[in-house]
Amino acid sequence: VQLQASGGGLVQAGGSLRLSCAASGRTFSSYDMGWFRQAPGKERELVAAVSWNGGSTYYTDSVKGRFTISRDNAKNTVDLQMNSLKPEDTAVYYCAAKRPRAINWLNGKNYDYWGQGTLVTVSS
Repeated sequence: VQLQASGGGLVQAGGSLRLSCAASGRTFSSYDMGWFRQAPGKERELVAAVSWNGGSTYYTDSVKGRFTISRDNAKNTVDLQMNSLKPEDTAVYYCAAKRPRAINWLNGKNYDYWGQGTLVTVSS
């Protein structure tokens, strides 16, 4: 699976962005998908994730109620809608894919494929 992330940019606090991750390959629907982010000087963290069939989702506490992850297995895409953005959301965002048998969504080492990252900058 090859992943291509897009949609990052510069936005003012309170604004919105929609990130998209396009996957190649016929097995996209077999993978759980996650959006990670890494800010300068900080650890990479899982922001949101969705199970292979869309039945389960995860959000880190700091984005609950503001971000929404969705996937379209027919189009091989997973999106992250980000609303009410804050300066602390500034980071490089990566999409990643893991096999469902790896239960721990939070551990980046469980993800087999990664996109190239897209920069989100939120100005105050």
